[in-house]
Amino acid sequence: MSLARPATARTRAPASTPLGAVARRAAQRIRWDRVGRVALLVTVGIVICLYIQPALSIFNTWRAERAQASAVHQLLRSNASLERQVKSLNDPATIVADARALGMVRSGEKSYVVLGLPR
Repeated sequence: MSLARPATARTRAPASTPLGAVARRAAQRIRWDRVGRVALLVTVGIVICLYIQPALSIFNTWRAERAQASAVHQLLRSNASLERQVKSLNDPATIVADARALGMVRSGEKSYVVLGLPR
């Protein structure tokens, strides 16, 4: 025949055990809620660490893209300027004006050199 203890007797220490043993037994119990919280924090920390490198990579790629876009816009402006210069230099009036500035004359024209002009 077994004697069943009431539910309150299980939680209370028997009178024969010293109080130090009861305190040690209570301290040795595993607090699973705290273990779960710590495990969750460790997991979140690892996930955050795993996202750092891709985030830095995305930021560096964005910065490089901005620099390349700036270079492209500068080259487009330079290209437009050069296109205007080509169009201007192919104009017959510009060709004649530049040739006369170099001292050239058309065939059949007389050239004159004026000396002694004040500066």
